[in-house]
Amino acid sequence: MKPALLALAALATSGCVLDIERTGPLEHDRQTVDLDKAEMVRTELKMGAGELTVDGGSPKLIDADFSYNVAGWKPAIKYTSSGVRGNLVVEQPHSVHAGGKLKYRWDLRLNDKVPMDVVVEFGAGEARLNLGDLNLRSVQVHMGVGELRMDLRGKPARDYSVTIDGGVGQATVYLPRDVGIIANATGGIGNISVSGLEKRGNRWINPAHENAPVMIHVDVHGGIGEIRLVAD
Repeated sequence: MKPALLALAALATSGCVLDIERTGPLEHDRQTVDLDKAEMVRTELKMGAGELTVDGGSPKLIDADFSYNVAGWKPAIKYTSSGVRGNLVVEQPHSVHAGGKLKYRWDLRLNDKVPMDVVVEFGAGEARLNLGDLNLRSVQVHMGVGELRMDLRGKPARDYSVTIDGGVGQATVYLPRDVGIIANATGGIGNISVSGLEKRGNRWINPAHENAPVMIHVDVHGGIGEIRLVAD
């Protein structure tokens, strides 16, 4: 991504006065959060610009590897818990990239067992969200400029909802075959490509939606240049 575009994305996601940062040596950082007794967790991922990859499979609540060459962009992880509900936040500090070749990457592994609401605020770049093995309650993605690839293929144990609010870019969503799917896409979307679903009025469904014990509701809202829904 161009430096100017990254700077605009960072500004758009901050809402405050930002420090100017230049690139330097590539740094690596690993952070983890252990599981506690929380019965459900809200996980918020807030990245202004860069590359984001999320997978399941961690025995901890989160296992995170970060790579960055802007010193002020060292990500911060915060976790609080009331005993029943936990709140996990991974956040990029507020600063603007002022020059040089940017390298900024998060590789995150989340726990598969704890019921989880996942919220992603993504300004610019590429996001690969492999969430199909998680114990999902809901997914929300707010994207700015770039490309989103979200893979939900798995064996969900409960109904959940997926909401994607778009900026400018491309979004591809892979859906599981053996659950009910109801998908809606509205407002400002350029091209819509759908595979494995049938169009009924203003929505797309799969044959399993009538009798499936588990349902996934997908809502895509405006501004995305291209959206692909793949359920086969």
